[in-house]
Amino acid sequence: MYPYKIGGFISLYGICVGVGVLACFIVFWMLAKRDKLESRYTDFITVNGVLACGLGFVFAALFQAVYTYLEDPSKGFDLFGAGLTFIGGLIGGAVLFLALCFIFRNKYQSKLIDICTSVPLGIILGHGFGRIGCFFAGCCYGVPTDSWIGIKFVGMDQKVVPTNLIEAIFLFALFAVLLVIYLKKPNPYGIAIYLMAYGVFRFIIEFWRDDARGSFVPGLSPSQFWGIVMFALGIPLIFILKKVYDKRVEYLKEHPIVEPEKKKKASTEA
Repeated sequence: MYPYKIGGFISLYGICVGVGVLACFIVFWMLAKRDKLESRYTDFITVNGVLACGLGFVFAALFQAVYTYLEDPSKGFDLFGAGLTFIGGLIGGAVLFLALCFIFRNKYQSKLIDICTSVPLGIILGHGFGRIGCFFAGCCYGVPTDSWIGIKFVGMDQKVVPTNLIEAIFLFALFAVLLVIYLKKPNPYGIAIYLMAYGVFRFIIEFWRDDARGSFVPGLSPSQFWGIVMFALGIPLIFILKKVYDKRVEYLKEHPIVEPEKKKKASTEA
């Protein structure tokens, strides 16, 4: 709501994004310990996540720059001057994250299927804090309204729908629901549910969004297009995850994860 900067250079948006990234990793670390992931794999995913975050910010800028250029080529292509789009960052970060997981898939006892809910839970929470940052920055707002829900941002003459806060509430609620379900019974469906739930939500909330993000599909905003893609990917992913997870559970019954230090100790004692 107020693009206030602490000390003249640290924005509330930046603080919220930082808190979101930290919260994402804390959630993963806590669930990794609970799920008894191999410690080396936890370290690998942490480093992988940091790299994915870095590339994610670049892709968030790249996607928005492309949208802006396609809408008005006369303004030229400005990579870091057009803003950021979350879905672009999610796609870029996910591609790198999955690529590195695939490259090093045989190096660790723990596998990608073991973190298909813990990592998405962290992303959802971090995403929610990011949207609060959008609120403070005065971006990602909605259409003008006279409703009680409306908020007047700095520099505006009329109240608008606070779609940024609405999205934050949705993400925090989704995080809480998925976390409770996961704590009751671990499952691999977090990533699929996130894709489907957020895809549907984002498609709908776009009808109330009013900050131009360009367009490349007639009749749809870029986020609505990607929302459809996310939902479509989530459906078959549920069945794929179930099949892989069931095999993984059976495998772990016969081959439980043992830390390298414990293996070495057991071998020495033998």
